Amino acid sequence: MPGLIIVCYPALRGSIPALYSIQECPIRLCRNLTNCRACDRISSMKIVVAPDSFKGSVSALQAACAIEQGLRRVFPTAVIEKIPMADGGEGTVQSLVDATGGHLRTQRVLAPLENEVDAQFGILADGETAVIEMASASGLPLVPVDKRNPLRTTTYGTGQLIHAALEAGCRRLIIGIGGSATNDGGAGMAEALGAKLLNANGKQIPRGGGGLAELASIDITGLHPAIAETDTVVACDVNNTLTGPDGASHVYGPQKGATPEMIETLDAHLADFDAVLTRTLGQSFNDIPGAGAAGGLGAGLMAFLNAELRLGVDIMIDAVKLKEQMKDVSLVITGEGQLDFQTAFGKTPVGVAKVAKAHNIPVIAIAGGIAEGAGVVYEAGIDAMLGIVQEPMSLEDAVGDASRLIADTAEQAARLVAIGYSGLRRGN
Repeated sequence: MPGLIIVCYPALRGSIPALYSIQECPIRLCRNLTNCRACDRISSMKIVVAPDSFKGSVSALQAACAIEQGLRRVFPTAVIEKIPMADGGEGTVQSLVDATGGHLRTQRVLAPLENEVDAQFGILADGETAVIEMASASGLPLVPVDKRNPLRTTTYGTGQLIHAALEAGCRRLIIGIGGSATNDGGAGMAEALGAKLLNANGKQIPRGGGGLAELASIDITGLHPAIAETDTVVACDVNNTLTGPDGASHVYGPQKGATPEMIETLDAHLADFDAVLTRTLGQSFNDIPGAGAAGGLGAGLMAFLNAELRLGVDIMIDAVKLKEQMKDVSLVITGEGQLDFQTAFGKTPVGVAKVAKAHNIPVIAIAGGIAEGAGVVYEAGIDAMLGIVQEPMSLEDAVGDASRLIADTAEQAARLVAIGYSGLRRGN
């Protein structure tokens, strides 16, 4: 009968014909004794698990492991491929290292205010690709709130990380530039790589966004020689120009400690910086989308490393060969700390979903929280989304117990999927 649903409770099995046997079937939802097409398909199904990190809680790999744990409660024999993901922001280095079997290296560098800190970068399994997050050397969290001043902060430490990667023999660089504390156009980075940024007297200018006021010329003859044979791709998810109302100083300066007066000064300094770059390299970078990212570091990377700016999640998809992993996949599960309207604009879950949809594969997203407006992700390729918090609890408790909550939510997702598969028992 169309639409008929039969519910069998364990206590009634003695009085109902034996249609099911838990002992005979690894798929506990289905439980047919013999000739179960649903079980045949589920037992051999392939699932790709490709989440981002849940910020402040679990890494992308830890999230993937928790999802696998929940899935195996329902699909114990399924083939599950775990692919830690990121979008070019925090966690990109760790995710790529985990996904490719690479390793981390620690480098002593100068922080934005020129105190020394230990920063890490990753080298992927191929031994030729380095992954760098500029925030590990030049990020806002490295500067106390009461000392934030983009006239002083420098990207020199980011240049030191790049230098270390080149010295290690890496000839492909993936650089994430989110979360900067700087507004120097990448001048400090260039100095660390051997460029000379000189004043009218031929002396090195001071570091920081304020030092650009003295810039008269740039000598690039001393740049690290390996740069010429290195491919650099930058994870950049913003389209800001270098200067102007939509530029680095006006849009991002305030969060870095810039006052209204400072913003105008910084903007003028970046305009002067671009003028010197134009004289030196024969090209202006001012109006290129993304040039204003990370306080103008986008422009600096294009100028001094001939870098290509791309969406972070697209870089990640290529690096982990996500498209190649989609062969014979029945289901994709992704996720991140929060799903909201911004998720549709270059974030990991939607990036993963687009790859899956090119192969007509259903996608479920698991999130620490689901905010108002998150429904836009349905139009971007995600078929269903589930939040991990199923009962009242504090944020602290949710963060501390994230792995268990993610696993339990993945189990719920798996049981819903299994219901759909069990329809095959009726020949559907």
